[in-house]
Amino acid sequence: MLPIDPHADLGRRAWVSCPGCFDDKGCGECGGGRNCGAHWRYLLGVSGNRLHLQCPGCTHIWDHATRFGAGGNAPA
Repeated sequence: MLPIDPHADLGRRAWVSCPGCFDDKGCGECGGGRNCGAHWRYLLGVSGNRLHLQCPGCTHIWDHATRFGAGGNAPA
């Protein structure tokens, strides 16, 4: 298990499903598109349309393409 990134900041969070543990599966708040108090991710950085994230539960680190911002296309 990786440690939490030293640049992780509790004030910078995102609500995206973690591909490492899927801990938000079955959560009514997450499923309803609301910002759940339990299933947030550290937002480590942003590069164009990619979010750099870390799950505080399983410490998995990954990039998430938003399809918004520089280098991406807004969904139709």
